[in-house]
Amino acid sequence: MVWGVPSYPCDMELTTLDWVIVAGYFALALAIGLWASRDAGKSAKSFFLAGRNMPWWLLGISMVATTFSTDTPNLVTGLVREQGVSGNWGWWAFLLTGMLTAFVYAKLWHRSGVLTDIEFYELRYGGKPAAVLRGFRALYLGLVFNVLVMGTVSLAAIKLGGILMGWPGWLTLAITGVITLSYSALGGLRAVILTDLLQFILAMVGSIWACAYILDLEAIGGLSNLLSHAQVSTKTAMLPDFNDASQWVPILLVPLAVQWWASYYPGAEPGGGGYIAQRMFSAKDESHAMGAALLFNIAHYALRPWPWILIALASIVVFPELNDLQAAFPDVPADKLGHDLAYPAMLSLLPPGLLGLVAASLLAAFMSTMSTQLNLGASYLVNDFWVRFIRPNATDEEQVAAGRFTTILSLILGSGLGLLLTDAGQAFNLLLLIGAGTGGLFILRWFWWRINAWTELVAMAGSLLVAGYFTFVHDHLTESVWASHEKLVWGALITTMVWIIGTWLTPAESDETLRKFVAKVQPGGPGWKRFANEDHSGAGWAVPRGILSMLFGSAGVYATLFAVGSWLYGDVATTCLLAGVAVISVLIIVRLNRRRA
Repeated sequence: MVWGVPSYPCDMELTTLDWVIVAGYFALALAIGLWASRDAGKSAKSFFLAGRNMPWWLLGISMVATTFSTDTPNLVTGLVREQGVSGNWGWWAFLLTGMLTAFVYAKLWHRSGVLTDIEFYELRYGGKPAAVLRGFRALYLGLVFNVLVMGTVSLAAIKLGGILMGWPGWLTLAITGVITLSYSALGGLRAVILTDLLQFILAMVGSIWACAYILDLEAIGGLSNLLSHAQVSTKTAMLPDFNDASQWVPILLVPLAVQWWASYYPGAEPGGGGYIAQRMFSAKDESHAMGAALLFNIAHYALRPWPWILIALASIVVFPELNDLQAAFPDVPADKLGHDLAYPAMLSLLPPGLLGLVAASLLAAFMSTMSTQLNLGASYLVNDFWVRFIRPNATDEEQVAAGRFTTILSLILGSGLGLLLTDAGQAFNLLLLIGAGTGGLFILRWFWWRINAWTELVAMAGSLLVAGYFTFVHDHLTESVWASHEKLVWGALITTMVWIIGTWLTPAESDETLRKFVAKVQPGGPGWKRFANEDHSGAGWAVPRGILSMLFGSAGVYATLFAVGSWLYGDVATTCLLAGVAVISVLIIVRLNRRRA
């Protein structure tokens, strides 16, 4: 092993058929990039937003594909092995954010007409503070935050390539990185979205087929034997034990009461944002933006998790403890050994052909997330920093060239970080903590005129300081070590208080800026009454109906998620009851949205 670069042994080897499948996917992804490059270089709008002409179903699938990276099943596996199925509430709770985006914010984002969600700052705010905010946010999200996300997914790709293919980490990242870079830099967002479609199909087929095969293994003996296994039966509950506050408080209460609105997390930003906003910007119209966000939330939360969960449960039978994983893969470095390693370890049991398909699907998932982050990060750095502050008269050709250069830079930084990280859950908790407390601001800035550019600057600075304190200082200064959920709650409360106080201590935005924002976006509501355009005074405010739709939509998706789980567990009565709840929720949502505001 080269110093600092992990490599793993592999008890099985990919056959010629497996390699043909993997190579075939790589070739097809490159072909899509070459085809999409015909239009991508025409303008910045074509490169970063695919011409603003994408249909809802393609954008929704692209959101799902991007959110499913190689680290996602690893993270789910780690949660299930350590906390049980109910441990997934740590990310299931973000459905509330997603539904609020679908029914409230999708239309507002599309009306804004901006190229990136960071450009929004100089639409909502004015003057030098808005410019400083836009520039700082572009560098922070385009480099720091974006690189951290890419480092996380790169870590999972390293583990996947090591166990399934016997590749050292640098080789996995080099091969996938070059291909991802090629189609992302050539074809822009259009190539990313089209390859996402292919990646989604591969990922779904691969995960479901792999799950079926693993459940049929002799060591597992089918689904019923798995669920009745002594070490598995204690992990299957979809809700935590309400008699034990140490379980239900961090697993269920904190995510549903605080985390979903308070934390800024990729793909689940309160108020929308990031690549979700980018997809909505590229939609044909408001209805397509809303439809894309809705499809994403249904597929991501209700349809996709169960194959990962069942494989995670099966891994408890095959590799009960970390020592068993270490024994099966003795050359895995200690700093890369974690419960999240069990997912790729289980995939090493697959037969030829299926192994190649699953390997290709997981590499595709990794490349999907990386390509989106590369294009999104490039849009921030080019549109919101380089063009805005350095070269405001840059031609479209120069902007596209700059976008391709920053794509290369981001890939190098993200891959390098992936070689340094150790565990998927480690980065997940850090990302949550960094954004804790800023979520309420991202929600309210659309509906409360008093929020200003200084509010966001104070919130970002406060969030970073609080996250740094709880991550690197607190546990060393105090006798008690706080759990991650305690740090999240206190971080959210402190940051929220800081930006609320900062709002009242700093001057409001000018009336001219606020009136222009209201005229363009038409957010409505009592928070904008004094700035409302009289031409829209008779229009009904759509937000109350949107919030009701969000609540019933969340109930419907959760009901569907648990109905699938109850069906797998053999509980027919609960399955029928939950299916009924899902159907009723859909009918109510249709009725609520029959007439558009």
